[in-house]
Amino acid sequence: MTVAVPVAVAQFAPTADAAANLDLIDDLVATASSRGARVVVFPEYSSYFIDPFDESLAANAEEIDGPFTRALTAFASTYAVTIVAGLLERAGDGRRVRNAVVAVDGSGVVAHYRKLHLYDAFGQRESDWVEPGELGEPETFEVDGMRFGLMTCYDLRFPEVGRILADAGVHAILVPAEWVRGPLKEHHWRTLLHARAIENTLYVAAADHPPPLGVGNSMVVDPQGVEIAAVGTGTDIALAHLDVDTVERVRRVNPSLRLRRLRVVPRD
Repeated sequence: MTVAVPVAVAQFAPTADAAANLDLIDDLVATASSRGARVVVFPEYSSYFIDPFDESLAANAEEIDGPFTRALTAFASTYAVTIVAGLLERAGDGRRVRNAVVAVDGSGVVAHYRKLHLYDAFGQRESDWVEPGELGEPETFEVDGMRFGLMTCYDLRFPEVGRILADAGVHAILVPAEWVRGPLKEHHWRTLLHARAIENTLYVAAADHPPPLGVGNSMVVDPQGVEIAAVGTGTDIALAHLDVDTVERVRRVNPSLRLRRLRVVPRD
């Protein structure tokens, strides 16, 4: 029998005050750790966020192993957890940024990810400010025998991203997000999180910004699509216990990954 891994989703609203963001992250990690969390997932743009986007994004972008990540590493060491959070990474042209996610434990970065699909939809143009991530092999990390993979926000609308992670052997997908509010957007958020869990027979844990900009409803969904922990619309954490045995049991009953006849290949 495998050991259950307590995973927390931490919902908060990052601002243009980077120091205040880190202070709140510290508080939320402390709370999650006190409840037994081994992994804590934070939203997209946790290091710095401004609405609407402007030139300050590039001015506040960092390297993957920059000050924000070093602060997360210190928190991870103090509280003996792995922290997953979105940050602004410097891009090559000096004007745009990369929408990145890091996973860190007390030793430093254990995985990082750059958002593949940019939010050029619903009247928004993220690509004006953000450089898309390159296609490549998914980076994963393990905690207590459970393998985790990363995606970001708008990637949820592309089932191929989740399928590639399932093929990489992950038991849980972690999703930092800033899911912008709008007509039916709360419905899309919940439906897509459940769908990615059901079709890949794995856990999905997603952390969003709360209203008024995000939809909130950060949650953990199990491999059968059951919502097992969630936050409403405030600043808070929700914790669920994930285990490999549950994933394997669901896959024995519903071997859809094994029965499929198509595979994912990149377009470019």
